[in-house]
Amino acid sequence: MNVFDAIRARRSIKSFTGDDVAADQVQRLLDAAVLAPNHRLTQPWRFLVLGPDSRRAYGRVLGSRKSAKVEDPVAAEAVARKVEGEFASVPVAVAVAMRLDEKPEVREEDFAATWMAVENLCLAAVEEGLGTHVKTGAVMDDPRVREALEVPPEERVVAIVQLGHPAEQPAAKPRTSAAELTRWLP
Repeated sequence: MNVFDAIRARRSIKSFTGDDVAADQVQRLLDAAVLAPNHRLTQPWRFLVLGPDSRRAYGRVLGSRKSAKVEDPVAAEAVARKVEGEFASVPVAVAVAMRLDEKPEVREEDFAATWMAVENLCLAAVEEGLGTHVKTGAVMDDPRVREALEVPPEERVVAIVQLGHPAEQPAAKPRTSAAELTRWLP
């Protein structure tokens, strides 16, 4: 598969089969991730491959946050357990963190580089016949997530990448063409 095919084939996979993903396969994806370009070769990324306990702990925090929006206590508890169970059942979850440089300019460059590493991981997964679903949001800054993932204060959690064999391949969503979003300057 060439890179253009991988880019076209990449989707956010929301359900995975129960098939295991081999540790050496995950390692190949991480090896691809660290080849991302990064200004000054700071290599700011950190990868945390979550085992069953840490997946459940993260799922518990996520479930707690989602259930807080539900008024009925019984329904809220059901939401919390459902979310926790769903995340615990994800075959592989990789938390992607980055080291926080003291200089704002470097920190911004490192954030962009970390996202390039995430994209490398996702495209390498396509090549391996795997699917990914990148999760972000305010939950990444939740102190309970930092504690569950053992992230030190000098690092930031950027995303959680769910990884596994796709149970289904969703259709591509429509995109605005590059031509419509591009100006060629003199």
